[in-house]
Amino acid sequence: MSDSAFDATGASLPFSARPQRDARVDSAGKEHVIDAMRGFAALLVAYFHCRQVAWVGMESFHHTVGHALSFSSIVAYLTMPIAWGSAGVPIFFVISGYCIHRGGALRLAQNPNYTLNTVNFWARRFARIYPVLLAALLLTFALDWVSFQLPPVNHKLREIGLHAFLVNLFSLQGVAGKTYGSNGALWTLSLEVQFYAIYPLLFALRRRLGMTPLLALVALVNIVSAYVLERHDLQFFTSYWFAWTLGAWIADVKARKAADKDARRASNGLYAVAAVLVALGCVAFRFGQYGAFQLWALGFAFYLYRALDRRSVETPLARVLSRFGDFSFSLYLIHLPIFVLLSSLLYRSALQLSIWPSFGFMLVAVPVAYVFYRLVELPAMKWSASLKPKSKARVAAARA
Repeated sequence: MSDSAFDATGASLPFSARPQRDARVDSAGKEHVIDAMRGFAALLVAYFHCRQVAWVGMESFHHTVGHALSFSSIVAYLTMPIAWGSAGVPIFFVISGYCIHRGGALRLAQNPNYTLNTVNFWARRFARIYPVLLAALLLTFALDWVSFQLPPVNHKLREIGLHAFLVNLFSLQGVAGKTYGSNGALWTLSLEVQFYAIYPLLFALRRRLGMTPLLALVALVNIVSAYVLERHDLQFFTSYWFAWTLGAWIADVKARKAADKDARRASNGLYAVAAVLVALGCVAFRFGQYGAFQLWALGFAFYLYRALDRRSVETPLARVLSRFGDFSFSLYLIHLPIFVLLSSLLYRSALQLSIWPSFGFMLVAVPVAYVFYRLVELPAMKWSASLKPKSKARVAAARA
């Protein structure tokens, strides 16, 4: 969580200079909501992939086991909702749009003439993403190289040569090549990098058009891109831009409401709308993942919009998910190569009838991801934070 707030001119103030304790409480609540959603999304996607790598799948399992009511079979049947585990991806997109635009939205709410420092924004995004991405690609190469030595070769393994490495390093997977090795989850990271690259343009359009007209424009681009690119299996940020911009729209609206003391809190009915949209996404998933993604993004946007009004998240489950949210990026980046290596090493890549190996795989991937977070991601975060420009107010406070 940031240690600064904003004064009326958009300048940064030191933490001790904040005028009201309630602002700190509200900010802490928002951070817990975001971290809990990140943790949930990362675990959902990771276990979704884990079942694909380790387990035979629900249809094969049911044909073999039938209606047996042993404890193991009941546990396996209870994992059925994980079939929609890719719903975690639009959660990440919505959260990313919110978090990236939140700082700029707060500044614009205080000072409509605020302009984005594009070079600094790109530099901080580079420092935050690329050291972690490079380390994840190197780890993927090391783990996949071992997996390739253990025949039969796992069906998740793809090329780990230099061309594939460079395609993924420059975030061109989906356009110029496939994802690297077994790490199929990297397709979304390329979209994230493209979102960051285009964000200064989105920010400039926000100043000129306003956020709601901009959201409508992005929705139109999204539809055209889906027809021109996505249906030909070309994955580019424009086909998923609406989900990301939904998060930015939420940040913008919340920033303006924070500046308006008379603004009303959102209705709890938005939770019901969110649930309906998520359910519709699950139904649409049967006909294709892309349409489901759009409905899920809308559903989670409604949820986030309402959840951000809560001052704190006190449930034990939310606290646990928030902890996972701390290293969700690391877990997302490296879980698949770990699962593939474990499957190749322990089961010769054969899918298992028992559900228990999938749980064991998760118990390995989570602590490894946490270590990766401590060794790689945290230093990248600190490097990125060190590049943040210091305002005159902070410099004066530091010298005082």
